[in-house]
Amino acid sequence: MSQRKMSLKELDFNNTGAWPREWKIGFCVLLGVLIIGLTWWLFVRDKRAELEALVRTETELRGEYETKRGRASNLEPLKQQLAQMEQQLQQMLRQLPSKTEMPDLIVDISQTALATGLANELFQPGTETPKEFYAEKPIALRMVGTYHQFGAFVSGVASLPRVVILTMHDIALRPRAPNATITANSQALELAGTVKTYRYLDEEEAAQQAAAQPATPAQGAQ
Repeated sequence: MSQRKMSLKELDFNNTGAWPREWKIGFCVLLGVLIIGLTWWLFVRDKRAELEALVRTETELRGEYETKRGRASNLEPLKQQLAQMEQQLQQMLRQLPSKTEMPDLIVDISQTALATGLANELFQPGTETPKEFYAEKPIALRMVGTYHQFGAFVSGVASLPRVVILTMHDIALRPRAPNATITANSQALELAGTVKTYRYLDEEEAAQQAAAQPATPAQGAQ
């Protein structure tokens, strides 16, 4: 005759060794599930958020690495391009007058104005201001002449041996006669204001000017 199956109420929890085989297997399975559940609840659950944060961090770091690697691969060509640009800049600056040529250049500008027939009522060079690669010198002036004389003056300055750059600041060109207008046939025009001319700094001056410049935040962090 087959054995009668025991019910849950008939099981003796103080003597599990006497349980039927199927109840032992079921109890072990239930106990295993309970242990796994408690392990997940106590140890694994909190680690999932940490794992997700680590995965996000890894993705961000990988993207940053790829970006920096791309920049590093272009660094050497950029350095070469920068060196070429600096060389071209120095060549262009060398076309400007030097420190020793500047006094003669100012005289040449004044003489060019006189040679074209302009009247120099005021021609007063100011204090030179050094910049990073060059120095600028303001000239306060007031000239009187015709429309064509001013045109000849500009042409004469452009034909000087050295490259002369004149930038105008607060310059006004107006007729001397009241209520007159400026035309190609104007005979009495007054040009008044300030112009600036430029020269390049020699190596010693450029070094002094670079040393006088305040350090940038990037330089200070090194």
